[in-house]
Amino acid sequence: MTKKRFILSIDGGGVRGLIPLRILEALESRLIHRGVDAPMHRIFDLMAGTSTGGLIAAGLCAPRPGGSSGEAAATISELRAFYEREARNIFSHSLSARIGRTLTNPLGLFDETYDARPLEKLLKERFGWTSMASGLSKLVLTAYDIEQRRAVFMTNGLEGNGSRPDDYYFWQAVRATTAAPSYFEPARVENLSRKREEALVDGGVFMNDPAIAAYLEAGKLGWGEDEIVILSLGTGQAPGRAFPYKEAAGWGALGWMQPSKDVPILSIFSDGQSQTASYQARHLFDELPGVTFHRLQAELPPEAEAIDNARPGNIIALNGAADRVIRDNTTLLDALADMLKANVETRETDAPEPNLVHAA
Repeated sequence: MTKKRFILSIDGGGVRGLIPLRILEALESRLIHRGVDAPMHRIFDLMAGTSTGGLIAAGLCAPRPGGSSGEAAATISELRAFYEREARNIFSHSLSARIGRTLTNPLGLFDETYDARPLEKLLKERFGWTSMASGLSKLVLTAYDIEQRRAVFMTNGLEGNGSRPDDYYFWQAVRATTAAPSYFEPARVENLSRKREEALVDGGVFMNDPAIAAYLEAGKLGWGEDEIVILSLGTGQAPGRAFPYKEAAGWGALGWMQPSKDVPILSIFSDGQSQTASYQARHLFDELPGVTFHRLQAELPPEAEAIDNARPGNIIALNGAADRVIRDNTTLLDALADMLKANVETRETDAPEPNLVHAA
């Protein structure tokens, strides 16, 4: 049997990251039922994520600070708890902050929607000061450098010339890929390889669906087309969420960025990019018959599209959307679990332990 390289790709989408997480939970349950009780970093050879997808991917493949060898920073159940409970603390304002913002910025147009400090505190606690070079599997996170005006792919794989990529602290890399413009201020991160600081924002501004980026990273690692199996997980689309012409025609520059309307321009950018990338990936991989590609996407009710709606009612709606995807793809998930089980059983057991890299 040819050894396969399994790639996990997860879109951006804020609190909607609960949907791909639930799909992974269903896959994990099937693996356990088949006698495979292994962390996701031993199941997938490479994980790619943008924004909330980057948070999930990093959580599953970063080493846990102070944990045992091979223990990931987060389990699927811990990540689910974050989305269902802790996310409310990230997407909230204190009473004093609300009053101050109302007085100084009544429309919420000239400041970020949320204070990034609670998120940064959580990321430091979860990831510590370990760098991406220590990843328990290969990883790629997307971001955009607003000072150098370039797309950034933070990875622990290889560059096109075979050299080592730039290294970043895990927590800062996640902070960068989740720095959605207007929701959080840009992230100031340390490029450990080049000894410089960079100003990065959410990779969703150019690549909300990172599946093709993941495939290209696999090529740099020398993986052949006939080895690659890609599972691409979306965070849901709301086709019923329309932006009526009569409203949009009068918005102007500020209206397109208005937080009370869930920042329409960002919503359209991310949704359009995900649809386009998925379309391109399907056609690309149809022409590469050696590559196996699966894309799972949920349909959302219009009111569930907001990336920062962590209220209990919306969490219920997102879980319902995830339940429908799992139900409608039972056969596929069973087949994937069978393939993953066979691959884990044939995987080499003499791989070297990862070399943890900490702050100097």
